[in-house]
Amino acid sequence: MRILIAYDGSDCANRAIDDLRRAGLPPEAEAVVISVADVLLPVPPPSSYELVEAAVSNNVPSVTKDARERALRAVGEARELALAGTERLKAHFPLWQVRAEAYGDSPAWGVIKKAEESKADLVVVGSHGRTAMGRFFLGSVSHKIVTNAPCTVRISRNPVIQNDSTVRILVGIDGSPGAEAAVRAVCERDWPPGSEARLVAVLDPMMITVVEWIKDDDQDERAWVERMAEALEEKLRAAELVVSSVIINGDPKRLLVDEAEQWGADSIFVGARGLRLIDRLLLGSVSAAVAERAHCSVEVVRNPLGNSFMNSSGEENEWIGVYSLRHLA
Repeated sequence: MRILIAYDGSDCANRAIDDLRRAGLPPEAEAVVISVADVLLPVPPPSSYELVEAAVSNNVPSVTKDARERALRAVGEARELALAGTERLKAHFPLWQVRAEAYGDSPAWGVIKKAEESKADLVVVGSHGRTAMGRFFLGSVSHKIVTNAPCTVRISRNPVIQNDSTVRILVGIDGSPGAEAAVRAVCERDWPPGSEARLVAVLDPMMITVVEWIKDDDQDERAWVERMAEALEEKLRAAELVVSSVIINGDPKRLLVDEAEQWGADSIFVGARGLRLIDRLLLGSVSAAVAERAHCSVEVVRNPLGNSFMNSSGEENEWIGVYSLRHLA
């Protein structure tokens, strides 16, 4: 597993690293702790510092030279932060292969580009950063990363209570490939014995749903959702989790967050895109809202396959990309 951890030395960034002990991650993995200095001028990697210093010392305007030097100092400070983050991470995961990296870039886009280059499986980021914007709901950097990253993103919020305590994982499901990917991600993790998973399906009256695979004599959406939940429950039980499920009516943006808080969830797993048409435009509107409002950690899971779909019998069908839509009354 390849994990990319965005780190800026803030309390949120430290809690994000500590929270990984309750994320079901494997005992062995490859991790990069990345700190991005918010500088305008491009800065080469540390191995090229000497070349840059030699270049700026000859026939370069003083303004440009000063800017370069400030950028170099900023990246040097970012590297010190990244090194501190790696030490914190190694204390929790001594068998992981961990390295520190620092760059000069826009913080969010620097992390996103590194995730693309390294083919990361998971990006970890705190809910807020050092910027003033970060104090309001989801931080601006975190929001950009969760919206644009090419892989699963974990927005970490929880303080760790006990390293070996059981974990409660809530999974939002709606029958979409994204929701199925979220369940798959939970099943692939290594959770402490006795950990619980709760499937939550919210029947949204405004939802657009796929009906190509619903039988003609089975127009009861609740019955279809119940069968879907039962099939997914079996997958989670096979992963040795204690499983329950809830089906409720209303706004999924609000009710998924409310259910997680009332149940005492440690984390929420949701697909990056759901069934609703707007969810296919940018990041799913439900996923973005849950990531922003939840009291606990949230993983927005991107489907690595994108080619299967659960039918009304709980079996997997090929996702062919052409389907019928209808509005629920």
